[in-house]
Amino acid sequence: MSAVALNRNHALVLVAVCAGAVLPIYGWYASRAPKGRAALPTTADAIVVGGGIAGLSAAYELASGGASVIVVDMASIFGGHAVMATGDLTFAATPYQQQQGVTDSVELALKDMTEWGEDPDPFWSRYYLEHARADVYDWLVSMGIGFEKLVPVPGNTVPRAHRTKGRGIGLVSPIFTEDARRPNISFRWNARVDRLLKENGRVSGVATTNTRTNESVELHGRVVVLATGGFQSNLDMVRANWRADVPFPERFLVGSGLNSTGTGHEVARAAGAALTRLDHQWNYITGLPDPRFSDGKRGLNGYNEYSIWVNAEGQRFVAERISAKLGFPVVARQKGSTYWSVFDEASKRNFWMAGSDWAKFDAIEKQIFGNEALVKSAATIEELATKCALPAAALRGTVDRWNAMVEKGVDEDFGRFGPGKPLKDPRKIAQAPFYCAQFFPLSRKSLGGIAIDDKAHVLDTAGQVIPGLYAAGEATGFGGLNGKYPLEGTFLAPSILIGRVAGRTAVAELGAKPAPPPAPLAPPPAPPSVPVGAACMSCHQLGTLTLQTRPGYWHFEKVHRVVLARQYDCGRCHAELGTVYDPVTHHIDRVQQPRVCVNCHSGEDTLAQAPQPQGK
Repeated sequence: MSAVALNRNHALVLVAVCAGAVLPIYGWYASRAPKGRAALPTTADAIVVGGGIAGLSAAYELASGGASVIVVDMASIFGGHAVMATGDLTFAATPYQQQQGVTDSVELALKDMTEWGEDPDPFWSRYYLEHARADVYDWLVSMGIGFEKLVPVPGNTVPRAHRTKGRGIGLVSPIFTEDARRPNISFRWNARVDRLLKENGRVSGVATTNTRTNESVELHGRVVVLATGGFQSNLDMVRANWRADVPFPERFLVGSGLNSTGTGHEVARAAGAALTRLDHQWNYITGLPDPRFSDGKRGLNGYNEYSIWVNAEGQRFVAERISAKLGFPVVARQKGSTYWSVFDEASKRNFWMAGSDWAKFDAIEKQIFGNEALVKSAATIEELATKCALPAAALRGTVDRWNAMVEKGVDEDFGRFGPGKPLKDPRKIAQAPFYCAQFFPLSRKSLGGIAIDDKAHVLDTAGQVIPGLYAAGEATGFGGLNGKYPLEGTFLAPSILIGRVAGRTAVAELGAKPAPPPAPLAPPPAPPSVPVGAACMSCHQLGTLTLQTRPGYWHFEKVHRVVLARQYDCGRCHAELGTVYDPVTHHIDRVQQPRVCVNCHSGEDTLAQAPQPQGK
């Protein structure tokens, strides 16, 4: 069945389910329609550009200091790329580590960060490790955010990466909710910042363009915080700043945020800001094409702990699961800058995917293993080799040698397992069916960016503060605290920390004043007692709208494809419209909104029933 037919059928099913409910629903909504809504403000004490985790943290501090804040974001939804993240946060000497029997210290962590990263910024690396416990860990715990395990990652003497319960969405949602409750914070979505405004040599606001309507609006403020993310989704910018000692991959999947395109860097540079360490980029070697993007350009981060990696000659070429620091140059130099992960049925469920969409194996089973363009399977190694365009005799020999070394207990070729080696329980590749998946380099994080000082002021090319301008998060390369190579878990947490520093510094400049109390956190609304889909679909033809690609609507299109695929009633995600519904303005309660994000971002089978792109 074609995508058009499938979506139309889903739309018809949804309408049919709700048939007969239209008139009662309109009356139900009309009785609750508000009298009107205030226009969005265009002037505030502070403009925060970016609604990701750094911008939300900066806005929290500004609002807590009594400042009025406008948060501007290119997307129609909060959280940036953080909501898609696995949610690992690296801290030193936390109560959670102590509960797990891990002894750690700031000095030990700083030693690891310095040795692994090679050239971390001396101020921000120490500041982060000394302040992250109070300003990030304790702050998150106070919001009810918890951790489910410690993850050992390369470069750390002891386990430090704290995995957040609920992954990225479980981390970002409570922070956004705290912001949304504050009456002195407003949000302007679908707004691209084109340039900074200046008055008397001071940054005084931003010029924006609505990504849906092309409407131009100037927003004025006494300070501006840039928290626009990195540039790893802009491969032209990545290539222009590529390190000279490693070849640029022949195929490079994009694995950063959709809006991590360097827009903040460009508006900052146009205003005289310095950019620093742009060649410090953290990219992975575990990129799998994302089946939800038909152009094949975007990728996911995944791996199987018990697979072997073979190159185009069917030979192992590296100790699998090697860190990107050591492995990226090796993979980049392979033919096609690619390799194949080979494993068997016994270790199939060890296939792991990063991100909040992939916490449950059902999603991986249906969207990854169910897509023959991504994962090939066969009853024999020889048949598998044919399907993967690998030399059969070479692959057979590689698998046989691996199995023999597993029996012996020592990886004699690359030292991946054996006494004192990282893989403690290697497994044979012996149980049919056998699988192979082709992997590529994956762009990920920018470790350099807009230059800032120790208070998060943006610096110009002469090293002087640009009045009124601050920056935080990946837009700054996390202050350079990772050096060339991060310990992992040192992206989200530093974004929070530097965002809070920027907000506090700006408050000190603006002058702190009493902040209005946050709105009460109401209980989640119950879904409507009657289906509401028919009323919604009479105006919003999802079966047609989700087939279009419109500027500014990527999130709308993505989530409503899920709605159609799962045949959800509209009230499942928009129950809050029952109390404040306005058929003209469609007011969405932003405080309630994060509570329904788990419908997609809980690791459930996102788009599991939707048609998958087929490879050639």
